[in-house]
Amino acid sequence: MECPIFRPLPSWRQRSGGLTVSRLDTPYHLPVLTDRIVEAISAVAPQIVLDATFGGGGHTRALLEAVPSLRVIAIDRDPDAAPGAAGLERVSLHQANFCTLETVLVKEGVDELDGAVFDLGVSSHQLDVGERGFSYRSPGPLDMRMGPDARFDAGHLVNEVDRGELARIIRSYGEERFADRIADAIVRARPVGDTAHLAEVVAGAVPARARDHGHPARRSFQALRIAVNDELGAIDPALDAALRVLRRGGRIAVISYHSLEDRIVKRRFAAGAVGCTCPPDLPVCVCGAAAELRLVSRKAIRPSEDEVAANPRARSARLRVAEKL
Repeated sequence: MECPIFRPLPSWRQRSGGLTVSRLDTPYHLPVLTDRIVEAISAVAPQIVLDATFGGGGHTRALLEAVPSLRVIAIDRDPDAAPGAAGLERVSLHQANFCTLETVLVKEGVDELDGAVFDLGVSSHQLDVGERGFSYRSPGPLDMRMGPDARFDAGHLVNEVDRGELARIIRSYGEERFADRIADAIVRARPVGDTAHLAEVVAGAVPARARDHGHPARRSFQALRIAVNDELGAIDPALDAALRVLRRGGRIAVISYHSLEDRIVKRRFAAGAVGCTCPPDLPVCVCGAAAELRLVSRKAIRPSEDEVAANPRARSARLRVAEKL
């Protein structure tokens, strides 16, 4: 699978007449499972580590503190992440999609990594700044782009794609059982002007009996965001690229937040950990296959109750760690 290449769109600042929407006086993103990331990566005495989802730099800062000699190559699609790297020594931040990580490493003159960290999904900053259009709780434009490299924004999906494709997106990426009803309601309401209007339309399409678990628009907003940013399509090529440049004995750590992401990571790591694939009744191996990875933990690592209490958004986080053989 190849890394998707997108045609750049105007930034949200350009589209809003130059309005600065970043609220960088507040934390960009509160990282989750930081201690477990540091434990996993520092165990291999790293010298060069890739932070493929820099965000506010929380994981990078923790790794730099734990390993004083460490150099970090950081990537983030969002230009609003850039100020988080200001003043950090031994850190190079690139605005890019993480599935282009090999191109970034070539620019840095790096051909081998000791570790790679991925913190998938949306950042707290993107959710909290209403003008970015990610939140069903804050009015804002139908944007949802993590970076200006996206092919389209959420407004295109909500107001222009046909009903069948819209239902497919909501069902596949939001795991929403009322996808058809929601898509019908959105089409009837067109043009939908902003996130507040969209949330109202979606909520009205979900039966009252099914509104027991969070906001009724949560799954639909997740689905639209995933489609806008092709989040799932980028994971496999990014993991493959990271594993190609990871040294033997190096480690890769991936945090996911919902089953669609975690399933991709789990399957990729499991496939890499499989050795001989010959039928069990053969006396000797004839396939010649060897395991590429060792699973550092068989099950996903979850945040502690204390961490969830301090940061409720950590509740759904799952960390998987693998070591290259």
